Amino acid sequence: MRNSEERAEGAGPFITRLTWRLEEGGTAVWESRAARKRGTLAVRPAGAAETSTRRAGAAALDRLRRLNGVAAVSFTIGGSLFALGAALAQWSSGPATSATIYFVGGVFFTLGGYASLVQAINAPRRESTAGSLATHRFRWWSYEPGRIDWLSTFVLFAGTLVFGVNLLDSFLQGLTSQQLNRLVWAPDMIGCLLFLISGHLAVAEICHGRPCIHRRSLGWWIVAVNQLGSVLFMVSAVAAFTRPETGSEVSVGVANWGTLTGALCFAVAGVLQAFERP
Repeated sequence: MRNSEERAEGAGPFITRLTWRLEEGGTAVWESRAARKRGTLAVRPAGAAETSTRRAGAAALDRLRRLNGVAAVSFTIGGSLFALGAALAQWSSGPATSATIYFVGGVFFTLGGYASLVQAINAPRRESTAGSLATHRFRWWSYEPGRIDWLSTFVLFAGTLVFGVNLLDSFLQGLTSQQLNRLVWAPDMIGCLLFLISGHLAVAEICHGRPCIHRRSLGWWIVAVNQLGSVLFMVSAVAAFTRPETGSEVSVGVANWGTLTGALCFAVAGVLQAFERP
């Protein structure tokens, strides 16, 4: 049970912001994304007019900085390669060339997804009622579905793995319409759905369960651009369904342009993410 001096905010069962009174007086505010991405805690000492920022230890900040860098570079490269693959596909390049570029881009997406998950796993945690963040031993894996940051990044990572199945199956030749839809299109749809769910959780995390627009928040822009990319990927996936009666996609142009613009969103968000660091 939480202390009566604590005030929790969030989405559904998830706590995304927690405010509590310090033992020495004053208040502290923990926010899920700020702790995970920047390793910070907001503190207002008793009698102070302004809030100051307290950071986690040097080891925790170094971890977050390194993992954030890996994720940012991976999503930037992965998004750029996906955009290149879609452009080549739209302008009649050989399918093998586009499939190869997509696959390499998918490897970078998976690396970015896993780095994001490991960053959430190793985010510094608050020290009970103290106004500080604690650093724990480094871990490559954990199971914490009760944390919205863990769940969002885990679902994102799972989506990149499902996309990998789609990208591998796209190399297969001579498939029937039914086989294309089962082996290529279905994993694509599942991956896009997981991306949308992950993005929704990320929005809930940064907005604390309420609709919000924070134009001056870099984190909000990253989340918003990523979610736009996920929507465009879903549009692309729907358009890529192969009609059994004709053997052709619903709309090749929409599928390619949806992939291209969605991938550019992830690439832009990757560049922005490089600046959201400790």
